[in-house]
Amino acid sequence: MPPISLNELLIPLMYLVLAGSYLLVFPALVYFYLNSRWYVASSVERVFMYFMMFFFFPGVLLFSPFLNFRPKRREIKA
Repeated sequence: MPPISLNELLIPLMYLVLAGSYLLVFPALVYFYLNSRWYVASSVERVFMYFMMFFFFPGVLLFSPFLNFRPKRREIKA
């Protein structure tokens, strides 16, 4: 059996890096961005948010059990 060359190892490694970044890294960044800007975004920014949700939908679906976009509690001053 011939030894495995460096090129034969780089190709699967690149696929793993790209798949991991598409499914885990970028959706996590999109989630933190949405969490910080959800209630103060302009209309153009909201279109960009919807596009990012659509583009990274498989990864965001993996994070969906942890997503929480409910409004924060208001503090009533007595």
